[in-house]
Amino acid sequence: MKLYYFPGACSLAAHIVLQEAGADFVLEKVDLGKKKTASGEDYLSVNPKGYVPALRLNNDDILTEVGTIIQYVADQNTDSRLAPKLGTIERYHLMEWLNFIATEIHKQFSPLFNPKVSQEWKDSQLVQLGRRFDYLSTHLEGKDFLMGATYTVADAYLFTVLNWCNYLKVDLVKWPALAQYLARVGARPAVQATLKAEGLAR
Repeated sequence: MKLYYFPGACSLAAHIVLQEAGADFVLEKVDLGKKKTASGEDYLSVNPKGYVPALRLNNDDILTEVGTIIQYVADQNTDSRLAPKLGTIERYHLMEWLNFIATEIHKQFSPLFNPKVSQEWKDSQLVQLGRRFDYLSTHLEGKDFLMGATYTVADAYLFTVLNWCNYLKVDLVKWPALAQYLARVGARPAVQATLKAEGLAR
């Protein structure tokens, strides 16, 4: 398999899950501005949406959207126990978390990366994020991971988007449970290996 990625983007979650699963894969970095890969491939021919991640499967099929990719990898590597079994209520709770992260956290961060967005609009987004952080903090009290004691693909995704707080200088002092969660997930060997592979850690 080949993962098309950009360092630190939401593709980081897919990269972490591939590492956690012990999957056989290669990386292809994407220049998102030029829509070209490191090997000179036209990225729009891989993913016409123009953003990462994309996962090229061994049969040359392409999967996009991080929530789909990470579930696919977990389902192909069931021994890793990164996702509950399909059809169980636990799996639907996992999907619930993935949708929440995608729509209520990931997308709230997006305007903060845009230099053309006014500070007033950014401030309003930070207020919304603060409400989501309140909810997450309450949920994580007394838990190691989103689904309790078990680490899942949802944690790889939440770690990825919460890690943007460091880049954007969003202070988590009001949410110590989130800071502790970031440190806990970030200390996992597969996460450390992924961050190093993307040049995000020494």
